[in-house]
Amino acid sequence: MRYSVPMRGRHLFSGWLIASILLSACSSQRIVPESMEPLVDRTVSFQDVLASPESYKGRVLVLGGEVLKAKRLRDSTQIELLQLPLEDGEEPTLDRQQSQGRFLVLQQEFLDPATVVEGARVTIVGEVSGAKTERLDDVEYRYPTLILKHLHVWPVQSYGQRQPGFSIGVFGGMGVGGGSRRGGGLGFGF
Repeated sequence: MRYSVPMRGRHLFSGWLIASILLSACSSQRIVPESMEPLVDRTVSFQDVLASPESYKGRVLVLGGEVLKAKRLRDSTQIELLQLPLEDGEEPTLDRQQSQGRFLVLQQEFLDPATVVEGARVTIVGEVSGAKTERLDDVEYRYPTLILKHLHVWPVQSYGQRQPGFSIGVFGGMGVGGGSRRGGGLGFGF
């Protein structure tokens, strides 16, 4: 779909106003559902929960991570996550070196493990339910556990993939030949 906005006098301002409105609409996606926001305790860090999961039992947190594996249990689905700090827009960082550990999220209803792809970055809203000890390679590892309330899976980023948002480009060129050829343009993308 193509939009054309006259760029004379007062119309220049209205063109930029329309672009600003469209930009804000494109970038205002809620990750934490509005109904859950009052339940979330943003004063508790992942380090706090890692150190003493039982102390924070019942607290609702927003955490980010990368899916390491998902498996179906008898009465739930368990997702093992590498914790990743949240950045702007509550998106987990891409830098795995910033991780402070691992945690488990339990989906109490059926969630096909094949739908939670290994390596996917997610933001979860979950209620701290305690801890669970499992083997991690040759050691016993104590995972904080959370009951899943909301799951947001981030799109996989690949080289050259266009990111949503506002962009302006100015292009120009010159040709050599029987005469000179020049060109230019201004582009807006959403």
